[in-house]
Amino acid sequence: MFRMSRIASLLSVSWIILAGQTSLVSWAQETNVGQESPVVLGLVADKAGDPSPVIRWNVIALETTRAAAFNPLRETRSLAIVSAAVFDAVNSITRRYEPYAVRVPAQATDSAEAAVHAAAHDTLVALYPDAAASLDAEYGRVLAALADGPAKARGLEDGRAVAAALLALRSFDHANDKVEYQPGNGVGVWQPTPPAGAPALEPGWGKVTPFFLATGSQYRPEPPPALTSPDYIADFKEIADVGAQGSPQRTAVQTEAARFWMSTAPQLWNQVVQQLAETHHLGISSTAFVFLLLNTAGADAMIAAWDSKYAYNQWRPVTAIRAQLGDPTWTPLIPTPPFPDYIAGHTTYAGAAEAVLIHLLGERPGQFSITSATASGAIHRYTSFGQVADEVVNARVWGGVHWRTSCTVGRSVGNKVGVYTLRHMPRVRTGWCSGLIN
Repeated sequence: MFRMSRIASLLSVSWIILAGQTSLVSWAQETNVGQESPVVLGLVADKAGDPSPVIRWNVIALETTRAAAFNPLRETRSLAIVSAAVFDAVNSITRRYEPYAVRVPAQATDSAEAAVHAAAHDTLVALYPDAAASLDAEYGRVLAALADGPAKARGLEDGRAVAAALLALRSFDHANDKVEYQPGNGVGVWQPTPPAGAPALEPGWGKVTPFFLATGSQYRPEPPPALTSPDYIADFKEIADVGAQGSPQRTAVQTEAARFWMSTAPQLWNQVVQQLAETHHLGISSTAFVFLLLNTAGADAMIAAWDSKYAYNQWRPVTAIRAQLGDPTWTPLIPTPPFPDYIAGHTTYAGAAEAVLIHLLGERPGQFSITSATASGAIHRYTSFGQVADEVVNARVWGGVHWRTSCTVGRSVGNKVGVYTLRHMPRVRTGWCSGLIN
């Protein structure tokens, strides 16, 4: 049976926002989202089933996307598809949650682990055919470790069926539409940036069908500040000073943070779920559930960010500073990505991740850490999701690639995307408690 669960009639779910996140609290109040005691999340923990196959394939998915050509948009879409396939495959068997999109006929005795292997492998091979050899090799290794028998065979069939259905569902999402885009040349308008002068990346991505949102423009923010406004002037002065390549105003810690967050958002945020799923002893169903919500909200956040970017076409700091200061040598600390500034994609993703993970795991879930391929040897440690989002906002300014307003507005839009995802997420089925942690 195939079931579309992204429908407007879904009841909104109860969720919590803890003190200290004003933007999330105000958004909850504006939209009448109920706030519950943290005890709601701790009534019953789902510890059924080993989550390690879900975590393992998330790691493999990140390695696969990282090895592909740089494209954070297609990366978020791919991770959302893989996560959705894994979630629906597992829950076709465990029936803990309502499906995201697909429920196939399955028996409770089917191997959920086999279903995870098949769903993740098949979606990744379809999305990254150049990586098929390495993915097939990993698939062979994990299947060899599973005992043969009817449960394994049926689990593999379940996973394959879900993967095929999810891929078919997303084949019509406009991700491969060809969009013509001609950069402008006026004051304040985005133009290709040095040193590469690369063409605009994915100018049509704001039209891609979201995973939960109704449209990419659903939370389009107000236009960026006018060039004569106090906000723009403050942003300009800050980034001209602290974002320059050799800025004496920027500390070593700030420089390292800017380089740390050059890695794509999903590469860093997924590490958080990998760790906390184990720390909180989540079972296989709920681990898949957290990855589903993080990666679908993250993908929708990027669609929303790209809608705004190409609706407003705001110029990047390097273009503005060279033009308005008359300094053709001004260079940011890190390379400027090839797309308009407003709103910042990294912070929009961060806002969505922050909202989702606060709801699922609490504002202070215990210590966790993140490493980055763009800051070798660095380990950043945190005790709250707000700390991570704060760092992302600052890092994009310290790197000289985003105006602060683009970063803060992006985070706010991402918060809204995350809240919407929570209100429309698959519900725990009758008879199960909605809590994830104890």
